[in-house]
Amino acid sequence: MDCSNTGAFQMNRYARQEILPEIGAEGQAKLRKAHVLVVGAGGLGCPALQYLAGAGIGRITLVDPDKVDRSNLHRQPLYGESSIGQPKAQAAREALRDLNPETEITPIVAALDPANAERLVAQADIAMDCADSFAASYILSDTCHALGKPLISASVLGLSGYVGGFCGGAPSMRAVFPDLPKTLATCATAGVLGPVVGTFGALQAQMVLAALLGLEPSPLGNMVSVDLKRFSFRSFRFDNAPEPERIPFPFIAPASLRHDDLLVELRGMEEAPQSLRGDAMRASVDQFREESIVPPEGRRVVMCCRSGLRAWRAASALKRYWPGEIALIAAGDAG
Repeated sequence: MDCSNTGAFQMNRYARQEILPEIGAEGQAKLRKAHVLVVGAGGLGCPALQYLAGAGIGRITLVDPDKVDRSNLHRQPLYGESSIGQPKAQAAREALRDLNPETEITPIVAALDPANAERLVAQADIAMDCADSFAASYILSDTCHALGKPLISASVLGLSGYVGGFCGGAPSMRAVFPDLPKTLATCATAGVLGPVVGTFGALQAQMVLAALLGLEPSPLGNMVSVDLKRFSFRSFRFDNAPEPERIPFPFIAPASLRHDDLLVELRGMEEAPQSLRGDAMRASVDQFREESIVPPEGRRVVMCCRSGLRAWRAASALKRYWPGEIALIAAGDAG
């Protein structure tokens, strides 16, 4: 039968996946009712969004502060030349609307931070971390863990990376990754190949669908590491990873600064000519490693940098010789 002919039988959009015994009509109904929070519409987010919308997810809230750039296009095929300069969240909504108008896309042109994370996570059934941001990953994990919501997170660098299912009854990212990453490199500085990041975005989408459908074994508590230079796939479960007794250095929003906080600006003048506050102390991570700065007792120290990595390193160094309260701010490039 030629289904392209006018009047020919039109197959259900989801018929090929509803055939699967793991899905069926009941599973498709679950996907239709689901609300997924996706943070990041870049190399990970593009394939993940396409497969989630294609699968018939009912609602997607998409959070991304950036605009489409020509250097994105090799790994973000959801966009084209006509999208350059547009906010990614809005450009993605238009592309996904054409892919599947039955999926409701709510674009939010903003960064995820501690000020909006709780509201956004609380409204969704599951969160997906596609932000390629150290701070966003931990903010999402802390929030999802507190609210009991599942989190699917991935990280890619060069030709390898991992994807894992956290929180929602499984251990959080802090249980699995209590320490800092070994490198400060990002996709922007170390590079990435389009099909590599696309592989991880597709794996994230599969984990989200499996979690929403309640498939066994659960993707929550499972991690898959992939090395696409050697074409090596490995997985392991971390169901029993112990949670830390407390969050040593929580991320806070700039609006949560107290008037008596000691704000330490770790970004250089070239990064942030103006700090978040006029009374901020300019310092480096090495000064804390050398124990040359001793904060006064009774004040909270807030470490501020672009991504949160230097802030965490400075906080770790300070904690070795100073027992007070420390928090972190990932403030980006501008003050």
